[in-house]
Amino acid sequence: MFDGDCGFCRAWVARWQRAIRGHVDVAPSQEVAAAHPGIPRERFARSVVLIEPDGAIHFGAAAVFRALALAPNRGAAWWAYRRVPGFAAASELAYRLVARNRGTATRVTRALWGAHTSPPGERITAWIFVRLVAAVFIVAFASLTVQITGLFGHDGILPAGEFLTQVAARYGPIRFALLPTLAWLDASDRFLVGLGVAGMIASGLALVGLAPRAMLLAAWACYVSLATVGGDFLWFQWDGLLLETAIVAALLCPGSLRSRPRDGWRPPRAAVWLGRWLLFRLIFSSAAVKITSGDPTWRSLTALRFHYETQPLPPWTAWYAHHLPAGFQRFSAASMFVIEGLLPLLVVAPRRLRMLAAEGIAFLQVLILLTGNYGFFNWLTLALCVVLLDDGAWPAWLAKRFAPARPPASLRPAVADRPRRAVTALALGLGLLGICPLASALRVPPEALGPLAGVYGALEPLRTVNPYGLFAVMTTRRLEIELEGSNDGVDWRPYAFRWKPGDPRRRPAFVPGHMPRLDWQMWFAALDPSHPAGWFLRFARGLLRGSPPIERLLGTNPFPEHPPRFLRATLFDYRFSDAATRRASGAWWTREPAGVYLPPVRLQDGELVIAGGDRTEP
Repeated sequence: MFDGDCGFCRAWVARWQRAIRGHVDVAPSQEVAAAHPGIPRERFARSVVLIEPDGAIHFGAAAVFRALALAPNRGAAWWAYRRVPGFAAASELAYRLVARNRGTATRVTRALWGAHTSPPGERITAWIFVRLVAAVFIVAFASLTVQITGLFGHDGILPAGEFLTQVAARYGPIRFALLPTLAWLDASDRFLVGLGVAGMIASGLALVGLAPRAMLLAAWACYVSLATVGGDFLWFQWDGLLLETAIVAALLCPGSLRSRPRDGWRPPRAAVWLGRWLLFRLIFSSAAVKITSGDPTWRSLTALRFHYETQPLPPWTAWYAHHLPAGFQRFSAASMFVIEGLLPLLVVAPRRLRMLAAEGIAFLQVLILLTGNYGFFNWLTLALCVVLLDDGAWPAWLAKRFAPARPPASLRPAVADRPRRAVTALALGLGLLGICPLASALRVPPEALGPLAGVYGALEPLRTVNPYGLFAVMTTRRLEIELEGSNDGVDWRPYAFRWKPGDPRRRPAFVPGHMPRLDWQMWFAALDPSHPAGWFLRFARGLLRGSPPIERLLGTNPFPEHPPRFLRATLFDYRFSDAATRRASGAWWTREPAGVYLPPVRLQDGELVIAGGDRTEP
């Protein structure tokens, strides 16, 4: 029972009623106080009152906590009230303070919760989030599928079939746990490309609402199968993020054969919080690794003076961002730390602060989208920001479209209680495992996590709970590898890549949504110029063999008739040109020779050897 004349009381009782509906009857004291003459009228005016069937009466904070405890999974506060020293006294003091200042409390409530003190739910939010994830999946599969044969097909750089054969010979039956992939059935080019096409189809069906949970899980299975055999080309953080987000989306959508906006599906709260926990880990870990790495450019807030120039695939907008004043670059770095380090903490805050966090994180992702090329990563992060919203954040016309076809009271649950409990249990388990990669970002040793670290390690091949944290150490120098071929060892012709910097006069391009994995790996290869990466040697061998799938990964092939006899790779130090140079010559970059990455090599018995010398690989 509560004071029905108090707007503040009505708002908060409506919020609590969402949890206790069906377990506790609620009524204004003005209507029912006469039926309880033993309770003084002034008590009803001062606090809420709970009367239990056995006659026990509770007032104030005790009444609230006890009422909530009568609903499933809501008993923590009531337990603390009775067992934790000082909790009861502090709770009642806070309750009296609020009760005596209801006007101020009402203004604070409106500031933090807006017009939705009573949670409006996440039906619309979950429906939109699932569709966004499915759309990103389509883009990711489309981007990868056109590169599969060149990257890890039969004649690709790192052939999946060869890799799986070696693993099978070494590990036997345990190989299936070490490498969870459908490619064990068939590692042919046709099958691998078929996995990509199947993933696109499954994602498209999820997008239109046909068996969305089953289709998202099918897309996840296809992607994890390709990521497992993709080796160096599919180890990026956003590949793991896509797989982890797919599971969250699958838990947020119904298990039915058809999902429509007006079905009345209520996503499990545990799945909603799993999505928010994932976004928290993703963003907060990015700040944590920068701080714990000890990198001097982050600590001095000068990292962005280098970032735009040295990031893997800068677009033309990065040239302009690079030339912004140093003071603005420091301000931007500080703002980034606020967004990545502080705003994620608002994930558990009242709804308006939570939505402020969503807006701030989304703003940062849009800025990254406008100045960098990171495949589908930023789009996927923007989709995760949606999970911080609730149905009250969407416009009225959209809410009207999602209005259930039948009144809520007559709605049948979209799934039986048992599957729903399974979804909740899985979400809680995955959320618990997420502590491990977050602890790693904070430099907490795995031993401190006990058995949890062991479970996390056992499930790591599935890439369903992953570590995050980008640019822990800022690259301050941009080395680029120029690959050249020759038929005589005298006349050398350069290979042109599609996206990475090459010709200084070529304008850096945007690659919206696409993840050109060879171009990315060339950036990583240049980070360690002391010796060629293993995959790079295989790449060079494939070009000398004249592999068509590998050649199709490049922008232009200077040897269209037959492959060259020799290859070499030279390092260049690239820097953005200044404004005067670009006006005079049209060059976006300046470059200077920086050494040799790979000396001239040729093929001998199908393997690479240094021209006139020994073999470069076993």
